Amino acid sequence: MKQFFSVADVPDLSDMLAEALALKRAPFAYEHLGKRKTLGLVFLNPSLRTRLSTQKAALQLGMDVMVMNMDKDGWALETRDGVAMNGNTVEHIREAAAVMGQYCDVLGIRSFPKLADRDEDYSEDLFRKFTKHCGVPVVSLESATRHPLQSFADLITIHEHWQRTQKPKVVLAWAPHVKALPQAVPNSFSEWMCRAQAEGIVDFTIAHPEGYALAEMFTKGAATINSLDEALVGADFVYVKNWSSYDNYGQILPVQGEWMLDNQKLAVTNSAKVMHCLPVRRDLELASEVLDGPQSLVIQEAGNRVWAAQAVLKRMLEGN
Repeated sequence: MKQFFSVADVPDLSDMLAEALALKRAPFAYEHLGKRKTLGLVFLNPSLRTRLSTQKAALQLGMDVMVMNMDKDGWALETRDGVAMNGNTVEHIREAAAVMGQYCDVLGIRSFPKLADRDEDYSEDLFRKFTKHCGVPVVSLESATRHPLQSFADLITIHEHWQRTQKPKVVLAWAPHVKALPQAVPNSFSEWMCRAQAEGIVDFTIAHPEGYALAEMFTKGAATINSLDEALVGADFVYVKNWSSYDNYGQILPVQGEWMLDNQKLAVTNSAKVMHCLPVRRDLELASEVLDGPQSLVIQEAGNRVWAAQAVLKRMLEGN
């Protein structure tokens, strides 16, 4: 594996899921693979789970880890080609990525969208240029449009907590927030669940208010409904997440009705397990009674970030 950017980089979803679960049972079984290998983690934005889980995964594979906080410690990056750098940028991504590739055997990069220009954000210009110029395998630690390590961990969590023969009903539920958030997590979750649905693993529904539809490239095959209460009927897993508008890019639009998930709304589900990528704003996005209750999987889900990252890094080391 030379790149992990989306579910399209996983040719065998069931096999990779089984691989992650095997690593969870035997975390140090492949620590020889990373001996004298270095993982570089490059952050342009804050991180808790992604940073710690990916470091732990690499250490369990025997790797050394270097972390670079580009937003605080690095030079301001220029990503455009053919421009005179006579402004605020100090270093071009061509040199920065290439130098990092000299020091590391595998690189991870995390950046968020600006939510100002949809075409610019959805071009994934920074991630693609970083991958092009670094010369080593690259894992996305979240980009402008996707968060594949999170989505892989979500799939692991659903698999672990569903051991029945019929497919579970999985609902991605929009939630309120005080500011505009990217579509990366819901885009990615939808993309992975649509792939899982196509392979007969889940049934997938998206619930969001009018004006909050995700880009069609991420939702092919998903049922979509503009009523949370209707979507929740018979649900087995509910994935709660806010996102800003895609059509009215980056905007927060007026919403009719109550969209925060609480125990009353959960009553129509099939005792659904509740998921969220974290961090979560309590009693705004998700009721504390749910987060602290027996149906919440948010901590287990965060724990599975280690095994998602370890499975990806293992494949990169094996192919490098």
